[in-house]
Amino acid sequence: MALEQSISFTEQQLKKSADDLLWFQMLGDTAIVDKIRYAGPPSRIPDNPNPQGNHNDVIICAYTFLPKKTHFGKMPLLVVVHGEVHGDFNTREWSRLVRELIQQGYAVIAPEYRGSTGYGRDFWHLIDYGGLEVEDVFRAREWMLDNNPKIDPARVGLIGWSHGGMITLLNLFQHPKSFAVGYAGMPVTDLETRIGYRGQDFAALLSAPYHIGKTIEEDPIDYRHRSPAWHASQLQAPLLMHAASNDSDVKLIEVEKMATALKEAKKDFSYKVYTNAPTGHAFNLLDTREAQNSRREIYRFLAKHLNPPGPIP
Repeated sequence: MALEQSISFTEQQLKKSADDLLWFQMLGDTAIVDKIRYAGPPSRIPDNPNPQGNHNDVIICAYTFLPKKTHFGKMPLLVVVHGEVHGDFNTREWSRLVRELIQQGYAVIAPEYRGSTGYGRDFWHLIDYGGLEVEDVFRAREWMLDNNPKIDPARVGLIGWSHGGMITLLNLFQHPKSFAVGYAGMPVTDLETRIGYRGQDFAALLSAPYHIGKTIEEDPIDYRHRSPAWHASQLQAPLLMHAASNDSDVKLIEVEKMATALKEAKKDFSYKVYTNAPTGHAFNLLDTREAQNSRREIYRFLAKHLNPPGPIP
């Protein structure tokens, strides 16, 4: 088993290296593409045996994209948060979205927060579900502003889907003055609700030592801390959320719990449920007509608050 895991992690690293080259090939005509590294917070696990231990900052990689077509004045920034637990920012899922954002004049940064796939066993085990992942993503924003004076710090948005939607919401709540707008597609919003319909296998995953490290019964307060639906009162930026009625990953009941909490807190947000969307979960990242129409709705919402130089009509 240990050998099989070692081979699997090696394969993931090789796949990531090959995909990194594809980013330059696929978007080099319209964007200045780079992959940078910055410091995230130390691991939360006190006895972490990894080289990146409890007292050392964790090295986080991120992809950056700057439009080659320049415009007068400063440009807006979008932080794009990939989805999936142990997912990654890959060309297969994300290249079309990034191209469409670049064409509108956005700068983009996409962090590979702790636990992302493609960086080996140690980094994979650093995952902190709904915890330090949030700070990893926020520091991507800070890095981009510190290193690109042509970006307007008052025009920074944050978008994510699924697990990335959860991290998006938590960033909006924990750093309410740092983002001008946010979009969360089919976001995970409440771990108690999610355990209820995903069952004990999911509960066991969350309580594993390399995830949250304890059960919801042992520490319900920590689980709520990691669940956006319990923090709706902290929202200050305009927010758009999408859900799909046929989503088998993040069920509608979970997103509706977030919407209900925001309504009760009298917050500025928009919410749309797509009925029987093709494939359900994260359908609007596909190449279908329905997906394209949904993305246009997202882009128009973002443009109202970020004023990109080349908004879609």
